[in-house]
Amino acid sequence: GQLLHRRGYRQATGKAPLRETLAAAMLIGSGWDSTATLIDPLCGSGTIPIEAALMARRIPPGMNRAFAFQNWPSYESAEWESLVGKSRDEICPAGGLIAGSDRDAGAVDSARANAERAGVSENVVLEVRAISDVDFPVGNGSVVTNPPYGVRVGERGPLRNLYAQLGKTLRSQAPGYTIGLLSADTMLESALDIPLAEVFRARNGGIPVRFLTGHLESGLGRREPETR
Repeated sequence: GQLLHRRGYRQATGKAPLRETLAAAMLIGSGWDSTATLIDPLCGSGTIPIEAALMARRIPPGMNRAFAFQNWPSYESAEWESLVGKSRDEICPAGGLIAGSDRDAGAVDSARANAERAGVSENVVLEVRAISDVDFPVGNGSVVTNPPYGVRVGERGPLRNLYAQLGKTLRSQAPGYTIGLLSADTMLESALDIPLAEVFRARNGGIPVRFLTGHLESGLGRREPETR
């Protein structure tokens, strides 16, 4: 059967898709409260915000997919349907804002399609935005993201500017937030200029990565949101 990390909703993916299970581990490892704001400013095909919405609504992973054991002679469909039905009864409304953004319009279109298939399109705000234009509501929240790693030759230089921009934006616009991200390069993570601590290690797409978390000090300046 299909690999168990596949929830069944992600048919549209970007260049470097993040496994659903790793995205869920990142959310748990970040300490995110499912009723608090969750922002992913580099959302790609939307895996992190979609997994956050599934958690917030208590939707069991893979609820709408089929499993190989359902073809076994010993499979008891009535018992399985009863279990699924009880899980459906526990689904609840989402709490705080869950948002993802990316400068790639194609990636955001994929994220919206995935959110629709996951049944959480109404619970996730997905927009085309540059990092510097992302809005962070005043208060406490979490930023959980998977920035590019720069494992290919010649990529580290341009990516250092991206990490520096991400760090600058978070320090100025998201005081009081926690941050969690995957990193495969200590030079790039240092460009954030945010103190980070390792929570766990994993592999993503065959690349060894570390999940790091930190806290953005409150009391920093914040840009006033634009009126529309």
